[in-house]
Amino acid sequence: MAALTAQNQPKPDGTSKPGRHPKPERNPKQDRSRATRQRLLEAAVSCLAEHGWAGSTVAVVAERAGVSRGAAQHHFPTREDLFTAAVEYVAEERSQALRAVRTDDRERAVAALVGLYTGPLFRAALHLWVAASGEEQLRERVTELEARVGRESHRIAVEVLGADESRPGVRETVQGLLDMARGLGLATLLTDDRARRERVVSQWARLVSEALSD
Repeated sequence: MAALTAQNQPKPDGTSKPGRHPKPERNPKQDRSRATRQRLLEAAVSCLAEHGWAGSTVAVVAERAGVSRGAAQHHFPTREDLFTAAVEYVAEERSQALRAVRTDDRERAVAALVGLYTGPLFRAALHLWVAASGEEQLRERVTELEARVGRESHRIAVEVLGADESRPGVRETVQGLLDMARGLGLATLLTDDRARRERVVSQWARLVSEALSD
């Protein structure tokens, strides 16, 4: 017993007890770096949604994020790096939130999916898509990003709606919902007719429920 007790005591040299691993120490410098990067990504999406591509320079984003231009370029060497990373980051954040939506509330699920295309993220992404159409340097990266975000949006819609795509017509129903949501998003760019959008969402929720019901 004494031997066992002795084994569990700290060693005279101050090293850890056998069989125990000390918790990894946090690195304040890395924490600050991650926080700076996150602020830059969020600021980039906000600036892009408000000012478009032409008005969203690295300097403008850095000022909104509260960091120096040099710090911004340390994380993102080019403007293209910054904005493609920003749209992808916020899309992933939104995806995580959508996965928490209950599938037994179809109207809420449809409204959440429509929200993907009627908020600042879609507006920012649209500005990025338009800019890419005229800038060769940006086009390839944005085309790849758009395809990836599109696939992820469809997967999330299937999860949130509890859809069984092995059944005939279900895949087309889900894609039709996303196409409708994208159309509402485009309409919202000019006028935010919230009451009309809510009526459309309510009707689509009924149609989707009928199409997906057993």
